[in-house]
Amino acid sequence: MTDALTRIEVDCSTGEQKIIPLTSAEIAKFDQLHKEAEANRAKAEAEIQAKAEAKASALAKLTALGLTEEEAAALIS
Repeated sequence: MTDALTRIEVDCSTGEQKIIPLTSAEIAKFDQLHKEAEANRAKAEAEIQAKAEAKASALAKLTALGLTEEEAAALIS
């Protein structure tokens, strides 16, 4: 069983609350925003992963040149 998506409208002057079902246009907009948010999250995670991989690669290359891990880390941080 799925419940209908709703929104709550509150009249601040009276405190009256109304629970209103979302229209199909509002549901479509919600779905679109959700997809955009997921795409942005995935992009941000990919950027973080790429930066971590680049940092690890730089650290490996610097240690291969004879620097200690501490020296190499100091250079790339």
